[in-house]
Amino acid sequence: MTARARDTLAGRAAIAGIGATEFSKDSGRSELRLAVEAVRAALDDAGLAPADVDGMVTFTMDTNPEITVAQACGMGELSFFSRVHYGGGAACATVLQAALAVATGVAEVVVCYRAFNERSGRRFGAGVQHREPSAEGVALGWVLPFGLLTPASWVAMAAQRYLHAYGLTPEVFGQVAVVDRRYAATNPAAYFHGRPITLAEHAASRWIVEPLRLLDCCQETDGGQAIVVTSVERARDLAHPPAVIAAAAQGAGRAQEQMTSFYRDDLTGLPEMGAVARRLWRSSGLGPADIDVGILYDHFTPFVLMQLEEFGFCGKGEAADFVAEERLPLNTHGGQLGEAYLHGMNGIAEAVRQLRGTAVNQIPGARRTLVTAGTGVPTSGLVLTADQ
Repeated sequence: MTARARDTLAGRAAIAGIGATEFSKDSGRSELRLAVEAVRAALDDAGLAPADVDGMVTFTMDTNPEITVAQACGMGELSFFSRVHYGGGAACATVLQAALAVATGVAEVVVCYRAFNERSGRRFGAGVQHREPSAEGVALGWVLPFGLLTPASWVAMAAQRYLHAYGLTPEVFGQVAVVDRRYAATNPAAYFHGRPITLAEHAASRWIVEPLRLLDCCQETDGGQAIVVTSVERARDLAHPPAVIAAAAQGAGRAQEQMTSFYRDDLTGLPEMGAVARRLWRSSGLGPADIDVGILYDHFTPFVLMQLEEFGFCGKGEAADFVAEERLPLNTHGGQLGEAYLHGMNGIAEAVRQLRGTAVNQIPGARRTLVTAGTGVPTSGLVLTADQ
C-alpha cells in the first residue's frame, strides 16, 4: 500500500539543539559517558536544562537505556521514551518520533541520541560473528553460508547489478568519495580533516568486496551525537533559530530484508528510500529542485547514487554524473566517509548548521535541507527548513 494523504506534522516541531562528542577511533570512555556528553552538549546548545527534558528517543542498537541517560544527566520525570529499529535506518526516525510526541502534546522537549564505541569496541564491519535465533536471522541464513558475512558484501551484490544494468564501471563510485572527502578536509571536526582524495586515489585503493574499494566504505567511529526537538514556538525563544521539521517519514519496501533484499524484482534501486521520498515530497510540498543541501546516508558510495535517483534528482543510472557536476551540495560535513560514522545522526546536525548559517562549509542562502538515514534497511528521512 502506498500512502496518499498528506500528513499534518509539517511545521509543528523543530530541532532546537545539537551536540556531539569528538569523533575518534578510541574514545577511552564508556558508551554511556559518550551519550551523556552528547546530550548535555545538545541541551547547552539549545539553552535548556536537563530538567526541561521529558522525552527521550534512541536506537534499539544503542547500549544506553533512556532512563540511565536521564539519570546520569540529571533529568526529572519522563513522559515519553522510545526506540527505533534497523540500525542506521533509525536516524531520522528518532526525530520523527520526537516530533510526533511534541506535536501531540505527549512531551514538550525530547532528546534523540546515539552513542557507541564502534571502532574500539564492537565493529559492525567485522561482520556477523554470532546471532541469537530470530525471525530476522532467517534471511541471513540464506546468504551467510556463501560468504556474504559483512555489510560491504551485502551492498556489493546490489552495486554490481547497478553497474551491469547501466553499463558503468566501479570508478563512478569515486565521485561520491571525492566529494565527501573534499568537504571533510576543511572540517576540523572530521576524522579525515586535511586529507582530501582524488579519483585516482580512489581507483588505486584496495578491493574490499568487488566492486567496492576501501574508499567506498565508511569509517568506523567512536562518539556520540544528540538532537533536541521541541515545538517551533518554544524553539523561537531559545538560543538558535529553529530548524523546522517540514516533513519526516519512514519507509520499508516490498520484500524488504535487513541489508539482504536480493529477491526483489530489481536490485538497481532502493525501494525503501523511494517510499520515504514520496512521503517527504508529499508532506513538505517540496521537490528536488527546492533543496539547497543534501545530506545523504553514505555508509557505502553506491547507495548514495541510488538515493539521488530514488528522490528524483536525476534519472536512473545518471547519479554519478549528477555528483560530478556538483548540481547539489552533498554531505558538506564530509559525511560518514569523511567526518564520522555515527549512524547518520551527525548528518542531521550538519543539516541544522546549514540552516543556521554556521556550517564550516556553509552553502550561501541554504534554506531547505534533505537528510536521509541508513539504506538497505527499512529507513527514514527528513526535510528541514529555516523558520519563515
